[in-house]
Amino acid sequence: MATGRRPARATLLSVNVGKPRDVPWHGLMVHTAAWKTPVRGPRRVRRLNVEGDGQGDLAGHGGEMRAVLVYQSQSYAYWRGQLGRDDLTFGIFGENFTVDGLPDDEVCIGDRYRIGDAEFEVSQPRVTCYRVGMRLGEPTMAALLVAHHRPGFYLRVITEGSVRAGDDIVLTRRGPQELSVADTDALLYLPDRDPEHLRRALNIPALSPGWQQSFRELAAAAPTAPRPGRQDARPGARPSAAPDTPSSRDEPVRTGFRPMRVARITPETATVSSIHLTATHGSPVPVPQGRPGQYLSLRLTTGDGAPAVRSYSLSATPTADTYRVSVKHEPHGQVSGYLHATLRQGDLVDVAGPHGTFVLRDGSGPVVLASAGIGVTPVLAMLHRLAADRDPRPLWWIHTAHDRAHHAFAAESHDLLARLPDAHEHLFYTAGTGPRPDPPPHVTEGRPTARTLAALGIPADADAYLCGPTAFMDTLGDCLRDQGLRPERIHTEQFGSLPALTPGIGPSAVVRPHQPPGPPGPGPRVTFARSGITTAWSPAYPSLLDLAEACDIPTRWSCRTGVCHTCVTPLVAGEITYATEPLDPPDPGTTLVCCGRPATEVVLDL
Repeated sequence: MATGRRPARATLLSVNVGKPRDVPWHGLMVHTAAWKTPVRGPRRVRRLNVEGDGQGDLAGHGGEMRAVLVYQSQSYAYWRGQLGRDDLTFGIFGENFTVDGLPDDEVCIGDRYRIGDAEFEVSQPRVTCYRVGMRLGEPTMAALLVAHHRPGFYLRVITEGSVRAGDDIVLTRRGPQELSVADTDALLYLPDRDPEHLRRALNIPALSPGWQQSFRELAAAAPTAPRPGRQDARPGARPSAAPDTPSSRDEPVRTGFRPMRVARITPETATVSSIHLTATHGSPVPVPQGRPGQYLSLRLTTGDGAPAVRSYSLSATPTADTYRVSVKHEPHGQVSGYLHATLRQGDLVDVAGPHGTFVLRDGSGPVVLASAGIGVTPVLAMLHRLAADRDPRPLWWIHTAHDRAHHAFAAESHDLLARLPDAHEHLFYTAGTGPRPDPPPHVTEGRPTARTLAALGIPADADAYLCGPTAFMDTLGDCLRDQGLRPERIHTEQFGSLPALTPGIGPSAVVRPHQPPGPPGPGPRVTFARSGITTAWSPAYPSLLDLAEACDIPTRWSCRTGVCHTCVTPLVAGEITYATEPLDPPDPGTTLVCCGRPATEVVLDL
């Protein structure tokens, strides 16, 4: 912290600008403005950027809170020594202002400075972005900036004006809480977070909204829940992890498969069946209890090839030795077809889990459980738990199905809701209700709309759990936000791969995941469970992320050096080693694919 600072003299040494350009990288084209060069004479600084400057990826850079990036000449001298480089010219770190002074361990979030006739406010540290490594030819540079506490920082423009090299930098106001840029950066990206620093960070109005959101999530999850991955520390980079309940915090995270026996198979509709799994007789390992909302991974040999791995949500509260999962038969689904047509009572199935952070959080406020189609399974497990506890919380149960015949668990969910003192059931049948002229009052013909959802009277302080097709969750999430629910109260679970997050790389044609090019590698098998790909590891790939990209599996990443946790992925089975050790190790049962490599056969929920 920088309490008791005495403002030292600081000077603007160089103004650097650059327009976005396409730069080749790993066989792709990255749209970036990281290439910046010094300019002579005065430059006008406006609300969004410096005259003549631009940003290639406005999701991660630029905008009002990140209008100007600052880096110090003292850090240039430091990196020249650390990297053994004599070619580090001003602007190479992507900064707009190269300054003498203003060290990261003294400058605080919310500080205001006058440069020329413009005034600025410190809004956040630099984001961890792989493009600074591209620019310097140092792939691990993003991690080094954080590890060495020399990130640099962004400025918000308070008063537009002109600046030029040689201008004095004058402190006009100290920020509240006096939390330095270096401490703020470490609070997000490094382990052993200081609770006092977190409290201070949450009380700095000048801190950018993305970082405020990340710190709110950390405060809600402290000290044990998985931390959400993030791209530039803005909310939504990954689905937020609900805090662990006290009863589950001490449960070990288990990876790996174990055999379980099929106790029975129950048809629910013409296309959905429930599979009841029980521990094998004399099993030395107890069945992990699991939590409603989590999922199991099943490994099955359906033909002559490698075993296939698929994940299915628990559809009822797990007991001491049994699980229930429910599977929809997809027309061309290899595994779902096998489960429906071939699997029989008494068969053995390899099972891993339960895993997942889409779980019902403890509390006393209202709850919304919303689903579409087979997305009902995880929220049905939550409903089982609420009904078993006779939970007094107000509950809104919202489900969308094609019609009554395709509505899995209709009677089961209705009976469970009847056990609760304050439950509201709302069903939407997109194909109508059939021959019945007068559907029950809780059934609506058609899809849910903003108008019909607003009429349900969902409170703004509710916690909402959504599962279904992406379009359903996006639409429903938007409606709930419009009704006043805060984003961190809206939790989602998506079947299949998450949409790709590849900053700076433009959209391309969607390609179905496939085996990587070339002959199989000599290493252990790697299974990407959500994508249905199993392939042999090859040391030709620097990381599991690189292998996934070679298979055209949708991936999510930002720093590619183990800092930002955007790439964090559940590890279903196996062991991982790291090419670059993460600065903050991932939570048990997860891995960072951007720098991870398989030490054994692994199964990833990717």
